[in-house]
Amino acid sequence: MRKLLVLIAALTGIHIVFLFVRPSGAHAGPSHSDVNVGIVFDVGGRGDKSFNDGAYLGGMSAEKELGVNVRFIEPGDGSDRESGLRLLAAEGMDLVIGVGFIFTDDITQLARDYPQTNFAGIDFAVSTDQRGNPIPPPPNVAALKFREEQGSFLVGALAALETKTKKVGFVGGMDSPLIQKFEVGYRAGVKQVCPHCTVLVGYAGVTPDAFRNPGKGKELALNQYGQGAVIIYHASGSTGLGVFEAARQTGHLAIGVDADQYAEAPGYVLTSMVKGVDQAVFDVIKLVKEHRFTGGIYQLGLAENGVGYVYDAQNRALIPDSIRARVDSLRSEIIAGRIHVPSTR
Repeated sequence: MRKLLVLIAALTGIHIVFLFVRPSGAHAGPSHSDVNVGIVFDVGGRGDKSFNDGAYLGGMSAEKELGVNVRFIEPGDGSDRESGLRLLAAEGMDLVIGVGFIFTDDITQLARDYPQTNFAGIDFAVSTDQRGNPIPPPPNVAALKFREEQGSFLVGALAALETKTKKVGFVGGMDSPLIQKFEVGYRAGVKQVCPHCTVLVGYAGVTPDAFRNPGKGKELALNQYGQGAVIIYHASGSTGLGVFEAARQTGHLAIGVDADQYAEAPGYVLTSMVKGVDQAVFDVIKLVKEHRFTGGIYQLGLAENGVGYVYDAQNRALIPDSIRARVDSLRSEIIAGRIHVPSTR
C-alpha cells in the first residue's frame, strides 16, 4: 500500500508539471488571461513578409505588452476561413480578428450569430447604400480600413520623380476594389508630378489565389520591365516575391507593400508603402483590454499614420534629398485636404 501511495504521489506531481508546459511557438486555446483574442490569417498566411506577418507582430506585441492571450489560425481555403472564425467565436474569445477583406461576409454573419463577441476585420469591405453612403457594420464589429490610396499616391510620385524613361509599372494581386485602390492612388501620384508618364498595369488574377503566385508576379514584372518601366510597385501579397526576383534579374527597382520589404531584394527596393497592420491589431486588442471597444468604421490614413512610405538608412542612397522633400510636401498637402486622392477608377 505504501508503494502504491508513493507511485500515485509521483504521478500526480508529474501531471502537475505537465499542466504548466507549453511547447515553444504553440498557440493553444484560451489561457487564464483576462482577455483572449483569436486571429485568422489571410490568404498566403504567415511568412508572406507583408500583410499577415504584420497582423502576427501586432498580436505578439499585444501578448507581450498587454498580457493578453492570442490564438492564431492559418486557414487553407475559403471554408477553413469561416470555420476558423466560428471556432474562435464558439470558444468565447473576447475578440475575433479576420485579416483581409475576404472575411467581410463571414464576420458580418458571425457578428449576428454571436452578438456578445467583439469582432474586427482588417480591410473590412464596407457596403454603401443607393446614395453612396457607407452602411455601418454590426455594432460589435470594428471595420479597420486603411487609406491605401494615400500611401500609394506618395510612392507613385516618388517613382515618377525617379524614372528616366517616363514609364513605371504596377502589379496587383487579385483584381478587386481593394487592390484597385492601390493602383488608382499610385496612378494619381505619378500623374501629379509627371502628367506625361505612362503607368503599365497587370493583375495576377481574379481569385484570392492571385495573392500567392510568385511565378505570375515575375512574369508580369518582366513584361513591364521589358516595355521600359524601370520601377514597379506591387500590391500582391507573396506574388510580389516574383516582382522582386524580376527586379534583381533585370537590375531595375521595385516598390514593396504593407511592410518594409527592402530585405527581399537589397539595393533593388526603392521603398515600400507601409500599412500599420501591426499597430491596428495591437490598438483594437488594447481597446478590448481596456473595455473601450466600440464597433464602427475606423479610417487609417496619412493623418493617422495608418499608411506611409519607408525612408531610412537602407534606401536613403536611392532617394535624392530634393525628391524626398517633394514627396513630403505632397504628404502635407494631402493631410491638409488640399490634394484629394481618388480611391476608385
